[in-house]
Amino acid sequence: MAGIGLHDFALLTTERAAARAPDLVAAADGVVHVPPGRVDEVSAGLLGEVEDRDLVALGGGRVVDTAKAIAGVYGHRCAAIPTTLSGAEMTSFHRTPVGVEGARLVRPALVVADPDLMASAPPAQLTASAMNAMAHAMEALYTPYANPVGDGAALAAAAALAAGITADPPDTGRLALGAVLAGYASGAAGIAVHHAICQSIVRLAGTPHAETNAVMLPHSARLMAGRAPEALGRLAVALGDPQAEPDHAAGLLSELSARSGHTRLSTLGAGEEHVDEVAATVAGHPLLGNTPDPPGEAEIAALVREAL
Repeated sequence: MAGIGLHDFALLTTERAAARAPDLVAAADGVVHVPPGRVDEVSAGLLGEVEDRDLVALGGGRVVDTAKAIAGVYGHRCAAIPTTLSGAEMTSFHRTPVGVEGARLVRPALVVADPDLMASAPPAQLTASAMNAMAHAMEALYTPYANPVGDGAALAAAAALAAGITADPPDTGRLALGAVLAGYASGAAGIAVHHAICQSIVRLAGTPHAETNAVMLPHSARLMAGRAPEALGRLAVALGDPQAEPDHAAGLLSELSARSGHTRLSTLGAGEEHVDEVAATVAGHPLLGNTPDPPGEAEIAALVREAL
């Protein structure tokens, strides 16, 4: 970190992640463990522990987003060393601390993408994390901000992630590269209905983030096949379908997602009692505006119910 002038920095991390990087822990001016919880609430609670220091995030998407949220309050520099395939280190998307006015959105100034760290989870969890990255790649292809450079990154990401998941053992290098490319594409083009649905399910049903994305992604691809056929056809090619059939993308994604050990939301803790509230929340979600021919509340409810 000294190479970019980060001499006195606070390290935001978790006990699991810190155990894998003792030298970084020793070099930090202070170590702040990020507790479970929502990024907007957690970041607000940690503001006083960081004080006037630059930040280094060592952890998954929640840890990285928390560091970004705090950096956006104080104007600190922020570096990220991801330990999952979330792609949060490549975007300026994050919630801001509760009760703080004027906090800006932050993209980390430095990303250290170490494949051994990023792909360190057990196989099932690693697949779920990879499918979260795959969702970033898919949605980058059809938002209003889609562009040729982002499309190229998204399609290369999808191919790398699929190859990395199906390798035996999983190919950590391809998975890390795929996650970084997907994060770049997402940062350039944004996200849409799939993420609105998954974010709402996670918040309202308490399901795990990566696994929720893995379960919902084939359903979201099926939803979008008729709305963005050209984009889904290109995704299908990247996943190994030479026919470029938009409808084939969902099936290919379903085969990959099943490696996470979950194919139904019900095994993650979501139930029929959550469907209507999720659908209503998604129907009012700002990300719906990034979706070609946005689905209505009834169609969203049917999609979520189908995934239970």
